[in-house]
Amino acid sequence: MITVLSGGVGAARLLAALVSVIDPAEIEAVVNVGDDFVLHGLTICPDLDTITYTLAGRVNEETGWGRRGETWRTMSALGELGGETWFALGDQDLATHLYRTQRLGEGATKSEVAREIAARLAVPVTLRPVTDDPLATIVDTELGALDFQDYFVRRRHDVAVTGVRIRGAQAARPAPGVLTALRDATRLVIAPSNPFLSIEPILAVPGVREVVSARRADVVAVSPLVGGRALKGPAARLLDDLGFAVSCEGVADVYREFVGTLVIDESDASSAATIRDRGMDVRVTTTVMANPDHARALARAVLA
Repeated sequence: MITVLSGGVGAARLLAALVSVIDPAEIEAVVNVGDDFVLHGLTICPDLDTITYTLAGRVNEETGWGRRGETWRTMSALGELGGETWFALGDQDLATHLYRTQRLGEGATKSEVAREIAARLAVPVTLRPVTDDPLATIVDTELGALDFQDYFVRRRHDVAVTGVRIRGAQAARPAPGVLTALRDATRLVIAPSNPFLSIEPILAVPGVREVVSARRADVVAVSPLVGGRALKGPAARLLDDLGFAVSCEGVADVYREFVGTLVIDESDASSAATIRDRGMDVRVTTTVMANPDHARALARAVLA
């Protein structure tokens, strides 16, 4: 079994690549819920939904998130009424949030709802929210403390960051099956997700970091940076803001305590020796999943 610590578009694409080279029944994803929030009275789980839509073959390929063939009539009507539309929810996407909110109101857990949605959309991989308890990523910035979506979407992650905190982490418990998935996997993989905003909220749940660190030799991480740039999102800026080198070497410094092998892009091959000096193995391949061949090459490098 392969267990993947997952958050956002990079994780969704890596999971899809892994599905193309091994039996999906052998893959489990432990998914970040630190960016979950309530809007318009609905519980929204962006990372879970992006991964679900991708593995179900229903994602908007141009954006990497949201549903393919989406329409926006509800948001348009809401805007006419003066409602908040800064976080756009497509009409099909709204159905997911309506269903989730209904089931949570009936007493279901987030894990149970994720399992139900995945089954109905024929997702072949086991998806596990890291916790069913409240968890929130708080970004400390030059403007003060911001909730994750305020920082990431409303302000388009265009403010200087001084720190990242995971509210509720100490009181949270790993969701059922999470620690078992981490302990029993033959390989632990950290997807090319943002180390601070996607991976740290997973590790912050009590028990998770300890299990991952204890298995360091089995942990393979994919750098989210290529040539010093993030393909999507603010990973590069966050590395700089938080005092790390804006490179795969900086990623290695963030991960070195619990990652035994770092997969880096061919364009960063010159950094391999420096990363090895930090006590990590290195694999060099294409990490840009721009086409199916490249995606499969990355999947094979992760599994090698």
